[in-house]
Amino acid sequence: MFTTAVAGSLPKPAWLAETHKLWPRWREEGAALQQAKLDATLVWIKAQEDAGLDVIGDGEQSRQHFVHGFLEQVDGIDFEHKVEMGIRADRYKAMVPQVVAAVRLKGRVHQAEARFLRAHTTRKIKFTLPGPMTIVDTVADRFYGNREKLALAFAELLNQEAKALQADGVDVIQFDEPAFNVYPEEVNTWGVRALERAAQGLACKTAVHICYGYGIQANIDWKKSLGDQWRQYEQVFPALARSRIDQVSLECLHSHVPPDLMALLKGKEVMVGVIDVASDEIETPETVAQTIETALRFVPANRLIACTNCGMAPMDRDVALAKIEALVKGAALARARQAARPA
Repeated sequence: MFTTAVAGSLPKPAWLAETHKLWPRWREEGAALQQAKLDATLVWIKAQEDAGLDVIGDGEQSRQHFVHGFLEQVDGIDFEHKVEMGIRADRYKAMVPQVVAAVRLKGRVHQAEARFLRAHTTRKIKFTLPGPMTIVDTVADRFYGNREKLALAFAELLNQEAKALQADGVDVIQFDEPAFNVYPEEVNTWGVRALERAAQGLACKTAVHICYGYGIQANIDWKKSLGDQWRQYEQVFPALARSRIDQVSLECLHSHVPPDLMALLKGKEVMVGVIDVASDEIETPETVAQTIETALRFVPANRLIACTNCGMAPMDRDVALAKIEALVKGAALARARQAARPA
């Protein structure tokens, strides 16, 4: 019961990149940078194992940004002439690359880090990719002229890389779709279809991570505008429950998401966010256990995965590590309580 994992990103060491930023500048270049990325990945593999996580990730140490890290290996993307654009329905501005031609992969995208991860742990491994809708929302389209068409084009590329990652030994492939909480109508008309195309033909576990964003000020301010109940999941979970995706990740701790919305994911494994990534306060094992126990009212114990609300890239490294340790201890506490209950 209650296997443990993180949503995806982890803080980059100061010797690798700028800290506390979503788009940090690298400290090195060329071969030195490639080695530094793998060194940082190894640090976090060991840290996750020491903390006791069941499913290990690479912490996205080799990617400057969770979307752009994929796009850097795609032809048809112009990184030389970035433009400022409002993303996530103009929640915040970002400098984004432009789509200027038909997109296609230059080759493998994440082979080096996936194989490195597989070679350095015997635990199950998860690898994250940006979802098609979120990619569309993080680029300036100057070629396709249609969000659905562009999403399906990216879904084809994601599927190619996902199948290769599966061959590399990845146990869980997760598509990150924070845009699902912003454009629910599009999710239901083409977003889930594009997601399923990205995951088509995979025999490994597939997951989708849907959050309310990293713990940056723009997202914190947006959450304050959502009122006492955050019901965005209510509009997208039914379609996901009917989909072929195996796991769905959601925010729980310190969110205003009504817990009963988890019941809409009947038949799915649910990655319940029991760690708040928008606060530096370290959760206690008791807090984590209580959050799991709340979720158990709506999710079967054998389908509940204890997870973080979102990635932790902008956080302080020590804080992120302490939160991971609390996650593992809290899941163990909840597991012990369940085992002690009368049959």
